[in-house]
Amino acid sequence: MWEKFRVIWQIPELRRKILLTLGLLAIYRLGFQIPLPIVDPVKVQASATSGQSGGMTDVLQQVAVFSASQLTQVTIFGLGIMPYISASIIFQLLGSVYPPLEALQKEGEAGRKKINEYTRYATVLICVIQSWVYVNAYIVPMQLVDAAYLNPDTGSLMFSWKVVAVLTMTAGTVFLMWIGEQIDEFGIGNGISLLIMAGILAAMPGAGYELIKQASLELGGGAGGKLGIEQLLMLAVMFVAVVAGVVYITLGQRRIPMQSAKHVRGRKVYGGTRQYLPLKVNQSGVMPIIFASSLLMLPALIFTQLNNIPWKADGLWDNFFSWASDAFSRDSLTYVLFYVALIYFFCYFWTAITFNPKDVADNLKNYGSFIPGYRPGKRTSDYLEKVMFRITYVGAGFLALVAIIPTVISTSMGVPYRLASFYGGTGLLIAVSVAFDLVQKIDSHLVMRNYSGLLEKS
Repeated sequence: MWEKFRVIWQIPELRRKILLTLGLLAIYRLGFQIPLPIVDPVKVQASATSGQSGGMTDVLQQVAVFSASQLTQVTIFGLGIMPYISASIIFQLLGSVYPPLEALQKEGEAGRKKINEYTRYATVLICVIQSWVYVNAYIVPMQLVDAAYLNPDTGSLMFSWKVVAVLTMTAGTVFLMWIGEQIDEFGIGNGISLLIMAGILAAMPGAGYELIKQASLELGGGAGGKLGIEQLLMLAVMFVAVVAGVVYITLGQRRIPMQSAKHVRGRKVYGGTRQYLPLKVNQSGVMPIIFASSLLMLPALIFTQLNNIPWKADGLWDNFFSWASDAFSRDSLTYVLFYVALIYFFCYFWTAITFNPKDVADNLKNYGSFIPGYRPGKRTSDYLEKVMFRITYVGAGFLALVAIIPTVISTSMGVPYRLASFYGGTGLLIAVSVAFDLVQKIDSHLVMRNYSGLLEKS
């Protein structure tokens, strides 16, 4: 393995790409040390270390996992890359239902560039809206604003400084989008995915320190609910098992045998070989978890805010909002059931958008290939749809299991959710997927120069 790493650094082009990628990721992390000009860094630090939870704080902690940001730090990169991801998802969904965008997708490189241009414009619009809500719903209520920027008469944040904060955060997200595009073009790997993975890995030292503070070297744990040696060993084994399961399912495929027809050209015969059509078990990737967790944030936040309002005039409403607030909390059974149901729904929804059996069957027919036992055309399309329906059920069950593992560990073992999130959920899936994509990109450079890949035997 060390010999392969030495070979990587001996290839000038690959070495240059890796160094550029590392440099841009370092700039990305440096931006999280620059606070917004309107906030008081002392107040922000005190708020971050207070350990308070509930309401907007819990929502921001969940969003930060897949937005490559730390929303509770209130920096110039506070929004992270989430607005760009949201815009990309919107256009990808519109491309399947809006004919003009669908036509652009089929135009090749020119259409892709046009869609990317529309995505950038939509990103700026989403940034303005999200940053305005962020300032008014989190920064101002949490009293994180420096007193110099408050109106001396009303004590509220002046409108002009709200505009400055919105423009600063919008410019920060646009800069991150530019960094991702530079990594795509001149670096190695997918830029946006690497930014998200860097944000996830950056939280590991803090989570590890939190685990050390909560650990005890005694069997059964010490005083104050500390984790004992057997619990630490169980966490280590579970982490290895979950990572191995994620790798296994991420690479899992259902290979459908197909036969290509023979073509005689002159004196040579082409085709007639037996190949496989690979269908991924986890076709939808991490998108169902992102959609499900994002959708469940809304009722949790709404009912929590309504529960804080005193409903003394009607005790029925007071009891209802109190029950609803507890029911949609992250560790409740109702939340877990809704979470699993939404993951299954979005798995089938996203698979139906990204995988079209009719198009696959038509492509096989046009290239002279067929699946043995099924006639080309509708019979092949129906067979592919049936197979994809079955393997999507397995993939959705796997995603649901990985998604609820952090909640189970947090509630059963008393581990902080920030630490338990490394045992499953969005963060682990993204990290594993991006790591495999990065290895494949590096392998492509090595194979072109007649070297063996990182995961291959020398």
